[in-house]
Amino acid sequence: MFHTIFAQAEAAPSGAGQWIQWVFYGGIFLVFYLFFIRPQSVKQKKQRKFLEELSKGDKVVTIGGIHGTIVSFNETTVVLDVDGKGNKMTFERSALSMENSVKTSDKK
Repeated sequence: MFHTIFAQAEAAPSGAGQWIQWVFYGGIFLVFYLFFIRPQSVKQKKQRKFLEELSKGDKVVTIGGIHGTIVSFNETTVVLDVDGKGNKMTFERSALSMENSVKTSDKK
């Protein structure tokens, strides 16, 4: 009885099974690339471009939610006027969020 059950569960020939298995793995990799890897790299490129194009007078938001206007900046830091009355805070450039920020060139 067990012999007939095991005989029915025989696998397909190894050549065809391996080919289908590689196609399946390739499909999984393609889905991961299209839905996870590529969008993340596109977002990183946009963020890098945003940080490179900052200029004095741009209104920005930090990732912590602080709104301010750029007063000055250098390679790694940005000084923001946070209330329009001269109170200034210094932030790392990487702490600026691309979301809800308004560039002076966008206002025109």
